[in-house]
Amino acid sequence: MEQNLIIYNTLTRQKELFKPLHAPNVGMYVCGPTVYGDPHLGHARPAITFDILFRYLKHLGYKVRYVRNITDVGHLEHDADEGDDKIEKKARLEQLEPMEIAQYYTNRYHAAMEALNVLPPSIEPHATGHIIEQEELVKEILKNGYAYESNGSIYFDVEKYDKEHKYGILSGRNLTDMINNSRELQGVGEKKNQVDFALWKKAQPEHIMRWPSPWSVGFPGWHCECTAMGRKYLGSHFDIHGGGMDLIFPHHECEIAQAVASQGDQMVHYWMHNNMITINGQKMGKSLGNFITLEQFFTGNHESLTQAYTPMTIRFFILSAHYRGTVDFSNEALEAAQKGYERLMNAFDDLERVPVSSHCDAETDKFVKAFRQRCYEAMNDDLQTPLVISYLFEACHLINTLLDHKAEICADCLKELSDVLKLFAFDLLGLQSEKGANNVAREEAYGKVVDMVLDLRAKAKADKDWTTSDKIRDALAAAGFEVKDTKDGVTWKLNK
Repeated sequence: MEQNLIIYNTLTRQKELFKPLHAPNVGMYVCGPTVYGDPHLGHARPAITFDILFRYLKHLGYKVRYVRNITDVGHLEHDADEGDDKIEKKARLEQLEPMEIAQYYTNRYHAAMEALNVLPPSIEPHATGHIIEQEELVKEILKNGYAYESNGSIYFDVEKYDKEHKYGILSGRNLTDMINNSRELQGVGEKKNQVDFALWKKAQPEHIMRWPSPWSVGFPGWHCECTAMGRKYLGSHFDIHGGGMDLIFPHHECEIAQAVASQGDQMVHYWMHNNMITINGQKMGKSLGNFITLEQFFTGNHESLTQAYTPMTIRFFILSAHYRGTVDFSNEALEAAQKGYERLMNAFDDLERVPVSSHCDAETDKFVKAFRQRCYEAMNDDLQTPLVISYLFEACHLINTLLDHKAEICADCLKELSDVLKLFAFDLLGLQSEKGANNVAREEAYGKVVDMVLDLRAKAKADKDWTTSDKIRDALAAAGFEVKDTKDGVTWKLNK
């Protein structure tokens, strides 16, 4: 059955039917991390959001080239081209080479993404590996008259660009208002106008990261890298550009201006943005100092955490909200996510014990027949992952009903139920069992011991030795094993 994916386009501020420019090929660019510190929950959200999109597009049959960059130069402390390069500042503090900092935190980012089961992109270009492409972009913008040189630095002439095109189409900002808001800063520094942004910065003597250019020895502006690398790997026009909502302005707004100024038109068809992770209503981020790193979540080593949370709990937590809605961190929300995730994983374990009948009852048949398409419809509606999860929970409820012999299911319907659960929970939502090899071996050993103990309990019950029978059951419960007597015999599971 053909699926029609609808996605929200930030540029048009409406949902649109996804139509690739060159089907079945899809080009997708997503802004990756600036690697000067450990990845935190705010980094996990865009990675997981666009991992879902990547997985789903591939499932629909598209051949996706997914580009996610590493920013390892040019991202200054303040978006208004002021302050130190974030990586270089960290390098000075640590007394290391900037590339040591970039490599170390890139490795940390990759490890965290792997733990979260985020698929690697098709291409992961580094800004420092594409200095020539960025210089060529600056040359094109200069040639077309939308930039100027000042003391060896090159700045984009926003006011001139706005007269001929329109600066602010993505963010909805008005240039006149922006200029008026920065009027008191006029004439300060090298810029003609405070809203102008750097395309190339001349390096000061103490600046370590520097490259030769026609204008000066320096480094590219932060916004150049994505325009240059997106065009290099996806062409002058491609389908999707994604990132966090905090990048709409100035980063993505500047990307649009650079593309139009260099080639005459927009590069990107659909702009997609995930919303923020907040703590007490305030955006989580390194610049605000209110972030919790992913490693701290995984270990529980942070004053705001009441316990450790596994990578799959974090993934489930993020997917429990729609990607365009805010997610406010709280231990209560994470504990709820942990329980939800465990409930889903337990349902997969319980599938093996579902009794098969020669037919389905009417309600079961109706649910199973509609289950797959309901999940597809939720995904097709701008990736409504919370709705998909709610349908998966309905399936969990059905499995419990079947185990309690309050409903009946035939073999074909049970296979369909299992297939849909696995497709959407594992393949598309990217959840996975956190039972590692050691845990599996341990549970197999537990299983042999528990089965032996339950045989002793069965013998005690057969001998009407109720005291011993109850004592064994209570001892197992105290050790964390849940024992149930059902019509089909005794079942047990190890509670986490």
